[in-house]
Amino acid sequence: MTEPDLEQLRTEIDRLDNTLVETLEARFNAVRRVAAYKDARKMPVLDRERELKVIAKTVGRLHDKAYGPQLQEIMEKVMAVSRNLQIEILADNIRKREQAGDPIRVGYQGVKGSFSHQALEDYFAGVPKVEMNYVHFEDVVVAVKNHEIKYGVLPIENSSTGGITEVYDLVRRYDCHIVGEKGIKVDQNLLALPGAALEDIRKVYSHPQGFEQSRAFFRRHPAMEFVPFFNTARSAKMVAESGDRTKAAIASRQAAKLYGLTVLAENINYNNANTTRFIIIADEPEHRPDANKITVVIATKHEPGSLYKVLGHFYACGLNMTNLESRPIDGRSWEYFFHIDLTGNLDDPKVRQGLQEIAEHSAYCKILGNYVSDEDVLL
Repeated sequence: MTEPDLEQLRTEIDRLDNTLVETLEARFNAVRRVAAYKDARKMPVLDRERELKVIAKTVGRLHDKAYGPQLQEIMEKVMAVSRNLQIEILADNIRKREQAGDPIRVGYQGVKGSFSHQALEDYFAGVPKVEMNYVHFEDVVVAVKNHEIKYGVLPIENSSTGGITEVYDLVRRYDCHIVGEKGIKVDQNLLALPGAALEDIRKVYSHPQGFEQSRAFFRRHPAMEFVPFFNTARSAKMVAESGDRTKAAIASRQAAKLYGLTVLAENINYNNANTTRFIIIADEPEHRPDANKITVVIATKHEPGSLYKVLGHFYACGLNMTNLESRPIDGRSWEYFFHIDLTGNLDDPKVRQGLQEIAEHSAYCKILGNYVSDEDVLL
């Protein structure tokens, strides 16, 4: 019997691939019908128990059990692709319903002209929405949890001054989910009433972050007293309403235009690349197939070397950690929560396995979100 040549073998593989394409196409069509069924009944996409049963049953049908690991890997991928297809279909249906019906309600802290408002406008550009503004960060979080708004926009980190600790604590304490992020280039300016001069200014109002980002400027102007206020845009609004030429605000040029103020000094922040990262929070987790950033919060066991051991698992599992922020645990001196950003997608089995190992070696571990990193923010 003549041994088949390479071309004959390739022809056989091509024939099998054609059969595989037909089978997969039929499967994808069935997945679409499953997505419609789940959408109509408000059922979640992920049914991990069902997935595991299907994979086990499929692998069990193999005649040659030696191919078990390969088929296992293929079926894991098929399940992930099918799940992502359902997510895309459901997300598209939600977008269509929102466009055809009521706009979504989105909230932020501050007033128009604030960097938070700019982040909201940029992230939800082209989306029909009702904008709600609040005085405090916590007000935004409570509104999300009470379903007064669907999404909240909050600043989480500045490239000059670091993490905004209150927001880290609120997101964890209220069990919110991060579903997106937006980076905003922040140029701080000294704003005052028309006709005011730099030497007239005695008091400057702004959020403490605005002052911290501009501290080099104020070292050169020691006669100016800094007065903490709710946020940059509200500071500008207050100065405009005060009618007092000895008062100024640190805020954006947009706020100056909005409230009729003049720019006495522009770009007073010491870091020309000054950027604030805003997170989009929701009461329920959301996942996109193209998600590439994960935020988790962990607490280590209170024993020597515990943090070192947990962080070692990130390296051992091939997880790329991009940010770490520590926050004290209330009522437990010298114990901390660690908020960690890393690259990856939860559909990746290696990422899931790595996070599982980290959870097993932590006293507490929770995934806050898997979302798409903004291109204006380094991963």
